[in-house]
Parts: sequence; C-alpha cells; structure tokens
Amino acid sequence: MADMSSAAADRLKRRASWVGAAVNVLQTAIKLAFGILGQSAALIADGIHSLSDLLSDLLVIVAVRLGSRAADRDHPYGHRRFETIATVILGLSLIGIGAAIIWHILERVHHPETLPTPDPNTLGIAAVSILLNEWLYHYTKRIAKTTRSKLLLANAWHQRSDALSSLVVLCGIIGVLQGYAFADALAAAVVALMVAKIGLNLVFDSIKELVDTSLPPALVAQIHQVILGVEGVRGIHLLRTRRMGEDGYIDAHIVVDPRITVSEGHCIGDAVKDVVISRFDDVSDVLVHVDAEDDQYFTSHGPALSRAAVQELLERYLDGLGLAGAAFRMHYLDGRVEVELILPLAVAKQEGALALLEKQCRLLPAEVPQLDNVVVFFKL
Repeated sequence: MADMSSAAADRLKRRASWVGAAVNVLQTAIKLAFGILGQSAALIADGIHSLSDLLSDLLVIVAVRLGSRAADRDHPYGHRRFETIATVILGLSLIGIGAAIIWHILERVHHPETLPTPDPNTLGIAAVSILLNEWLYHYTKRIAKTTRSKLLLANAWHQRSDALSSLVVLCGIIGVLQGYAFADALAAAVVALMVAKIGLNLVFDSIKELVDTSLPPALVAQIHQVILGVEGVRGIHLLRTRRMGEDGYIDAHIVVDPRITVSEGHCIGDAVKDVVISRFDDVSDVLVHVDAEDDQYFTSHGPALSRAAVQELLERYLDGLGLAGAAFRMHYLDGRVEVELILPLAVAKQEGALALLEKQCRLLPAEVPQLDNVVVFFKL
C-alpha cells in the first residue's frame, strides 16, 4: 500500500464490506427459507453462518469508519485498535453461534424421531452458496491484501469458511437422501465447529495485538539487517516492535560514533526511519533513539556530572589561567565524563601556561572520579 493513501484504502475496505453484506443478506434469506421449508438442519445452520457473515460485514464497516479517524490528543497513535476490538467481538460472536448450533443439534440427536428428511431441492441452494462464497472470498481477500487489512482478511476467510460449510451441508443432505438419517445433523455439527474454530483464531490473534505482541520474528530480523545497513549505524542494542491494526510500529535504539554532533546523530536517526518505512509496507512509524554506546547492560557508577558542575570544576581548577567561560564539550561514555576543552591559541603562547594547563588537566580526573579525561583543543 505504499502508493495508496489511507483514505483510498478505507474506501476500498468499506466497498468490500458492503458488497459482502449484500451477498450475505441474499444468502441468509434463501438458506433459512429453504432450510425451514426443506427441513434441513444443516442448511439452517449454514443460513445462521451466513447471518454471522452479514453481521461481520456490518462490524467491519463500523470498525473501518471508527479506525480511519485521524490521531487526536486522546489517541496520539490513531484509532486503528477499534478494528482490533471489532475483530475480538466478531470472534466471540462466532464462538457463541457455533456453540448454540451444536447445542441445538445435540437436542435433536437425543430424539431421533424429530430428525427431518431434507428436500432434494436444498441441494441446489447449497451448491449456489458454495459458488457465491468462493467468489466473495477471492474478492475480499484481494482488497484485504491491497489495503493490508487484517480485519478484512479475517472477514475473507470467514467467507471461505461459509463456502466450506456449504460443501459440508451438501454432503450431509446427500447422505440423508441416501438413507443415513444422522448425516444432516452431523453436517450441521461440523459447520458449527468450523464457525467456532474461526472465532477462536480471530480472538487469539486480536488479543496478541492488543497486548503488543511483536511482529513475526522473520520480519523483525529483516528490519534489524536493514537498520544495520544504514550509513553511520554501528549497532542496535534494542529493537521493539508491535502492531496496531494493519500498521507496524518500531522502537529502535541505534549506536553511532560517540564523537559526532547531536545534529549528525539526529540525521542518521532520520535516515533509519525513512529507509525502514520505504522498505517495509507494514511499518508506518519508527521511533529511533540514538546512543553513543551500547548501554543495554551498563551499570551506573553514580549520578553523572551535569554541565553546570563541569563548568564549575573547570573554572576552579583553571582559575590561574583566566579561562572563565571557556567553551567545552562533554562525552558521557562508560559511566564517566570526558571533557574536550576548547581554548584560544593565544593561551598557548602565554609563558608557563601550557605547563600549568597540563598539570591541572591531569589533576582534575585524578581528584574527580566521575571525570575520565580532559582533552584540550586550541583554535585560531
């Protein structure tokens, strides 16, 4: 979906859902009517399955509308989780529908005299349903892949399950007509189990997303290699991923040369973000934290020296040189501070200045444990 806007993708998802809803309205009405008139428990169960498809289409429409809203103050990451919640609701409803059908079938099996004989005309309804749902599955799946919508892809497989359940119904009706009285009831039970299984899969997959389960390991490994390939990146010591709807989010801690400027480190971070988003369609945002060293297992030696504290130390130790307000840079490495002191070249020409400067710069880290070294640079 690299070349498709979010609005265009949402329009496609809504269109696919409305087409599915229209087809399922027709199927639900026909299956329930002919199932009741033709006395086929399996066809009635399949009609209820089609009704669940219709409900799922309506749920997708509502979820897409809610999930497509732009990020706001209360939802800075957007509203895509509405689609995930809708998928959980859809899964739970399917589990409930499957359980209800099985309960009804068990009641009928306990009283064999109540088992009806399906009308042969119900065979044609089951056959037509197979063709309609198979077409609808391929149509919905194509749009789901185009828009990278997990919810729509789940709905497509829901349509495929309806085609498979209609195939089971067809076999069940044929079995009864061949003299196997329990075949229709058995077919209805198989359909119910298929519906419940799909519901369980949807619920478990959505719960994994809601608790911020990582992206697939193979995809994470690819992202890791792409980041390492960006110029200026020396290593990665933390890479966290999660998914929100069809979008992947990444937090990456990269290691760069500790002596580059803040702006150069920021530029490398921007390059990492741009490369990852351009290479992986599933990734919509990358948060890059730039580190000067791999501090993942670093043990602190106490509070770090602040800039104000270092400036006070420099002014105190170099007081005899009249260097108050001299420019300096600080590097926080391995739990200690290295200071780069930048002085005018004229200081080096003062009599005795270099010797005193060297002495004090050696004394400073010897007396202040948090200081690792003091390096002096002269500028024209």
